Parts: sequence; structure tokens; C-alpha cells
Amino acid sequence: MGEYILVLTTVPDEKTAQDIAKRLVQEKLAACITVSAASQSFYWWEKKISQGQEFMLFIKTKASLYEKLEESIKSLHPYSVPEIIALPLSKGNREYLDWLDKETKS
Repeated sequence: MGEYILVLTTVPDEKTAQDIAKRLVQEKLAACITVSAASQSFYWWEKKISQGQEFMLFIKTKASLYEKLEESIKSLHPYSVPEIIALPLSKGNREYLDWLDKETKS
């Protein structure tokens, strides 16, 4: 079942999250993207601890689309070094995964 992944990325505001989500779904690079409510992130940046509000995108897609997905996220993302992390899905509802197949590029 290693053919499916959950990709995570964070963005600074809700509009950016919505814009990226809509574009990736329109391009059929993802079947579904869930945008979280605002949360606080703490991280090292330019040799100091930074803090900021961010929105998380939970991107459901196929592993075979990862490279194109990453390229698209980078082209749309406002950060110079965006977080883009892919996690393999080990199990899932077969009907949902069939739908995911149908709604993404072959």
C-alpha cells in the first residue's frame, strides 16, 4: 500500500492555504486537502528561535505524484524554504483510496 502518501506543508495565512489547496486539487495532484485552523509554530530560523501563526495543509495523494506536487507547492509558496513532508500511508479505507486514485492524475 506504499502507493499513497499524506503530504504536510505549512503556510502563513488562510488565503495562501486556500489558494494552494485549490490549485493542487485543480491540477489533479491531490484528491483532497484539509486546511487546519490557525496554530502556533516555533522554529529555528536565521540563528534564532522564531514564532508565528501558520495553517497546516494535509494533502492526500499518490506517491507517484510527489515530485510534481512538491514542484507545484514550491512555485506557489511564499516561504524561501517551505516545509514539505511526505508520510507513507500503511492502511486506509479501500473505497476512499479508490476514490483518491480516480481523482488524481494517473
